[in-house]
Amino acid sequence: MIPTGTLPELILTLLVAAAIAPLMGQYVANVYSGGSSFWEPVVGRIEAAAYWVMGVDPGRPMTWKEYLRALLITDGLAMAFVFVLVQVQAGLPGNALGAPNMSWDLALHTATAFGTNTDYQHYVPETQISQFASLYGLELLMFTSPATGLCVVAALARGFTRRDGRIGNYYVDFVRTLTRILVPLTVLGAIAFVLLGVPETLTQAVHILPLTGGKEVVPLGPVASWDSIEFLGTNGGGFYAANAASPFQNPSAATNFVAILLMTALTFGTPIAFARLVRRPGEALPLVATVVTLFLVGLVLFLAFEGSNPFLPATVNQSSGYLVGAESRFSITESALFQFTSVYTNTGATNMALGSLTPMAQSVLLFGMFMQSTPGGVGTGFGTLLINVVLAVFMGGLMVGRSPEYLGKKIGMAQVKWAAGAILSHPFAILIPTAVAMTVPGVLTSAIGGYTPHGFTVLLYEFTSEAANNGSGMGPINDGTMFFNVVGALVMLVGRYVPLAAMVAIAGSLSTQAPHRPGSGTLKTRSLTFWFFLTAFIVVVTGLLFLPVLALGPFSQIVGGL
Repeated sequence: MIPTGTLPELILTLLVAAAIAPLMGQYVANVYSGGSSFWEPVVGRIEAAAYWVMGVDPGRPMTWKEYLRALLITDGLAMAFVFVLVQVQAGLPGNALGAPNMSWDLALHTATAFGTNTDYQHYVPETQISQFASLYGLELLMFTSPATGLCVVAALARGFTRRDGRIGNYYVDFVRTLTRILVPLTVLGAIAFVLLGVPETLTQAVHILPLTGGKEVVPLGPVASWDSIEFLGTNGGGFYAANAASPFQNPSAATNFVAILLMTALTFGTPIAFARLVRRPGEALPLVATVVTLFLVGLVLFLAFEGSNPFLPATVNQSSGYLVGAESRFSITESALFQFTSVYTNTGATNMALGSLTPMAQSVLLFGMFMQSTPGGVGTGFGTLLINVVLAVFMGGLMVGRSPEYLGKKIGMAQVKWAAGAILSHPFAILIPTAVAMTVPGVLTSAIGGYTPHGFTVLLYEFTSEAANNGSGMGPINDGTMFFNVVGALVMLVGRYVPLAAMVAIAGSLSTQAPHRPGSGTLKTRSLTFWFFLTAFIVVVTGLLFLPVLALGPFSQIVGGL
């Protein structure tokens, strides 16, 4: 069972996160509404210089197709740069540990993973990536990918407030996201990590003499700044292979606490920012309530299932919780809260061995990635939530015979088609590659050694994590092969850009409408009824799409499988 003495710390962490979210939402809304800040004289010049270099007219808004094209070009160029960089890293400076050039398929997976905010690592960071490629390649994508997600939130907000078919200028949104949100907050987070003992240095390694004799090389680098953008941007890729379980990357309960706050700051603040951008602050209430409800229910279930392992004999003492796979410097509550928050924010960082979790705890994590919106990754999580809102409003309006409208805009066939396509793309991106991996000769055996319920769960988790742009992995699995590199890259691209395209298209279609005054037949979305309906809608739709496949994995383990 979970030790009750550790619960006050969990509650305190959640309360601090809840206090930060509204402040972050207000700040993000100020950035995208064109508000100024106290460092305007400096940051304004930096942004003007960036627009001049790119040849961008910051005063020209874009249609949704232009906005989407600019998004794809920006992300594509960044990923192409990293794809080339990691294939020539052996001959570049900043490679004191002798990392070799990556093969084309591993380079494809790595560039795609970091460019899509997934950060799934099929390589060992300590030996297979140079510090130069890490700093100037991977960390570049760790800024651009969450910036893309936040830009889409701004575009969605403009879809509800404009009527001229324009949803803003992507390049302006992108630059302002970097200069006013991600970079300054990352600096603050890095300072906090340095003060708490996380290394921040350009020294690539140190040699130590262990008490047991011999010599050991310990890789080092700017770990604190990496940590900061890893958690703030819901990236999740670790500086070390052990990720947040490494004592260098996450040395104490204090750094664990800061990491949780960073993961929740933007993800929980985004619904508040959106409501302010559409000039209806009260509309944030049902959205935040839905996210918080599903998050807390999932957390309680995860703690309950991970508090003890029913498969162990009664003679085994589990009074401190089920500690298998957890770091001894953390309590089970600290480990579980971090791990649950990481998966439900689609960060994907790990401080526990996910393969050691109980089957039901694994099911809770999988269900969070199936939903993608509780709260989900930076920007994209809220976008997925809004897609669910569009479908829920449409269905709810039809069920009670009321006009399907949301925030003064009619929800019609065009919006529903894009929303349905985005929702359905998720199971396609997960279930098809899982079925292929199960049926292609040799893949199943080489990856997990043959079929077992746990092996199927590991395989399902692999593609779910990639499709959800999560990035956490459950072992043991041999996924560093050409099959998993290429297929995984395709899954990440589909899981990222099909929903993003749908979100931008919905924003564009709404931006051509004149706003409507709510009438007696309009479904009221700022209500307890809509909160309950939206919550139930997300759970039911997710269950219908994914519960059957869970029966082949973790549910089979529960009834006696291995």
